[in-house]
Amino acid sequence: MAQGDNEHRMLFDLRGKRRNVVKVVYATLAVLMGLSLFLVIGGFNIAELFQSDNTAGEAAEQFEEQQERIEAKLVKDPENPNLLVALTRAQINTGNSLVSVEDNGQQVMTVGAIQEFRKASDTWTKYLEATDEPSASLALLVAPTIFRLAETSRSLQEARNTVTEAAEVQKLVTKLQPSLNSYSTLAYYTYFTGDFKAAEAAEEKAKSFTKTKAEAESVEKQLEEVRQRSREFDKEVKQAEQQAKAAGGAGGAPEQLEPGQNPLGGGLSGLGE
Repeated sequence: MAQGDNEHRMLFDLRGKRRNVVKVVYATLAVLMGLSLFLVIGGFNIAELFQSDNTAGEAAEQFEEQQERIEAKLVKDPENPNLLVALTRAQINTGNSLVSVEDNGQQVMTVGAIQEFRKASDTWTKYLEATDEPSASLALLVAPTIFRLAETSRSLQEARNTVTEAAEVQKLVTKLQPSLNSYSTLAYYTYFTGDFKAAEAAEEKAKSFTKTKAEAESVEKQLEEVRQRSREFDKEVKQAEQQAKAAGGAGGAPEQLEPGQNPLGGGLSGLGE
């Protein structure tokens, strides 16, 4: 796929209302191919978009078996960075293969997929502790995976904490592979952390990679919708915090979201039954 076809295409649709169940765009491309805000990295086989449930189930089994083999090796060498990279990828692959396709063609995040993505996030943390030279290609997979977990969070505060983790991984991506794409995605994630000053700085950095005024204006236009939604999200988080304190002090119970409700107000993830 040509770069120009995707240079200014938003990965996440922020137009849905917060209370809607938002269906996931099929995750194989989004994560395996390192999709981020404006650019598809690498080619793909379009047949993967329409694979049957049987094919998906077989793929999940294969990736699960791959995980088991890697985990067996990690027992003997638990801090081997190469094995941790392989395990993280296998867990993400398993999660992708567990994304469910409904009869109407819509795709949803299943509980199994979410569990695998959480495992991948944990393995990534172990990997960072085991290496001094993190893999850029792995970070490209992990950042959107964690962001998608934020979209399936059970409370607003959990969503904020998780998206902050995604932003931290994306910072690493910008350090290893600075580009319009990486900084635009960092701006996207950072807006939802509530650090608007840092998000605006990342947006300006992204614009510095544009070649024309029109490209810079396109970046700004794309992220304007993100800014608006993130400010709504920030307001909702603060309101929930105030309500929790009023209900029981600082340790009050966080607002619990309905199953399938996306706290970020649109995007990739909707929780399957």
